[in-house]
Amino acid sequence: MTIANLKGLFDLDYFFEMTPDLLCIAGYDGYFKKINPAVSKTLEYSDEELMSRLISSFVHEEDRPSTAKTRNEIIIRDNEPLINFENRYITKSGKIVWLTWTSTPIESEQLVFAIAKDITHRKRLEEQQTVAGTLSNADLHLNRADAKIEYSKADQAWLAEFEALIRKYAAGYGLNINMLSNELAISERQLFRRIKTIMGITPNQYIRIVRLQLAMEAIESGKFRTVAEISYAVGFETPGYFSKVFKEMYGLNVKDLL
Repeated sequence: MTIANLKGLFDLDYFFEMTPDLLCIAGYDGYFKKINPAVSKTLEYSDEELMSRLISSFVHEEDRPSTAKTRNEIIIRDNEPLINFENRYITKSGKIVWLTWTSTPIESEQLVFAIAKDITHRKRLEEQQTVAGTLSNADLHLNRADAKIEYSKADQAWLAEFEALIRKYAAGYGLNINMLSNELAISERQLFRRIKTIMGITPNQYIRIVRLQLAMEAIESGKFRTVAEISYAVGFETPGYFSKVFKEMYGLNVKDLL
């Protein structure tokens, strides 16, 4: 049954136009054959741009291998749907979008019918909760005896040293992984692996979290009057970006707090 024949059963165009989820029909050749407005709206590309390039070219580079493997498995397992497969896409403006897919292959037509939901907001909340929980349980500030996650004394001491360095240099725009790794006398690769192993996040994510904590402390001190003052004091290059990530982290507007 072709796409044209399906239109005889119900109004596909109306269905595609109205649903807020991302709907698409993809070919076994790896190209979009039909997409609804939600796809172009989410990924910020025109329909022509989306349908003229391989779907994989829009997928986050780190997720391409797993996406390709899953796609091949769908084609091989004829008529067995894929449920809740998550991967990241890169929008035209460079933003990361998390999508969860449910797909069904139609081998006779060499097509895959798929629907995706944008779960970016949920992923960000999960990341923030993970970071907040890890920071709390690591007991970097309060030294609580009831911490739920126990770290070795060596890990706690190392994390405390790492955070102290971030706080020391946070106000300067020159703060980077290379500087911190040199201060800690380890390679950048070793720094990345250790933070990832202990905290479950990247060094840059950790730096941003500490800077945002410093921003909250600055607000609570009452010594700053404007968003720009706080932004520059904790090392963000622009007040606009600082306001954005602050709201993502705490769910609050900096201006409202001031």
